[in-house]
Amino acid sequence: MEHSRGIDTEKLRAWWSHRQWLDRPHPGASAAEVLAATGWARSVGGAAPYLGLFARAGLGRAEVDAAVAALAVHELPSARGCTYVLPAVDFALGLAAGAAAPAGELAAAEKHLGVGRDEVEQLCLAVERALAGGATLDPTTIREAVGDAVRPLGEAGRKRGLSTTLPLALGLMQSRGRIRRVPVNGRLDQQRYGYVGWDQPAAGGAVDLARRYFSWAGPATLGHFRWFSGFSAATARAAVAEAGPVPVEPGSELLLPPELAEEFAGFEVPTEPHYTLLAGIDGIHLLHRDLPRLLDPADAARPLPAGRAGRAFSGETDPQTHLVLDRGRIVGLWEYDTERAEIVHQSFVPPNDALRAAVARTEAFVRDELGDARGFSLDSPKSRAPKIAALRRAALR
Repeated sequence: MEHSRGIDTEKLRAWWSHRQWLDRPHPGASAAEVLAATGWARSVGGAAPYLGLFARAGLGRAEVDAAVAALAVHELPSARGCTYVLPAVDFALGLAAGAAAPAGELAAAEKHLGVGRDEVEQLCLAVERALAGGATLDPTTIREAVGDAVRPLGEAGRKRGLSTTLPLALGLMQSRGRIRRVPVNGRLDQQRYGYVGWDQPAAGGAVDLARRYFSWAGPATLGHFRWFSGFSAATARAAVAEAGPVPVEPGSELLLPPELAEEFAGFEVPTEPHYTLLAGIDGIHLLHRDLPRLLDPADAARPLPAGRAGRAFSGETDPQTHLVLDRGRIVGLWEYDTERAEIVHQSFVPPNDALRAAVARTEAFVRDELGDARGFSLDSPKSRAPKIAALRRAALR
């Protein structure tokens, strides 16, 4: 790891795993408590939030869905305008962190498509009136309800991914906490949504996000925080300076909150392995998005399952499969085979009873409660088939 010169790599990985609640089970913790302690869970219509909450606290799908229904946690556009599952305590900050993205989309539509800002604001008012009765409406029903307030953007709009002005209004209203998007069947791993009126103010600044981030992800660098936040270099630098994380050792780029410095200094790597099966976009990776830090050198050179010839694992920005971790190190890859209702995995370490038990536990969870472990919304058993076949061949070898 480029940033960890002079710091024991195994200790760093084990510490990250510890702070991510992946070093031992935390039974009894709620979904909101897990997310508040370990960070927001990236959601892209796949199984990642469920897998992460199950790995950390043993939470089943019904418990997570109940937390979503009760607004204890919710999927919101937040950092970089991307969707994450957040605890209620962070709703205001998440909305504030993501506000720039829809504003930027509106500015681009104004420049390239001739969409007026006043036009979109009027559409926002029309959407708000349509949702005033408290019903949850899908986009088609909203479009019918607002009538001429929404207009098509023709071929030029389609080329930019905007067939009408409605997505611009919905994006702005979500970022302002005036509406929220809800899954029509209550599940986080499927992308069919409706919208309902809301009254959630956005609040918080870059410094607040920096403090949250380093409590979840430290030790981390300024660059890691810039990736997560999407802030400019100047904004990120000023936020980190005010938030006050300190180097893990003199001269190091790796920073962590000062209140954790003594604990980190005395932290020891657990002697016994603890295996967890997680999505490839789990926070243990995505908070830093620095994949080589979780890989041993021999594993970094491994080819990708069904990947292009000559591509090594460490050359990827993000994993192309789900992950098996032990004390912060990636020790295997896995996917779920829906035809056989089983996890297919490739292990980088000799399998033992603890690893087999972790696989069996996650396999039962996926089979009985999720039905599949999609990586993202467009993932499908058919699209995964080459990776599953490659993992199965690797496991036999």
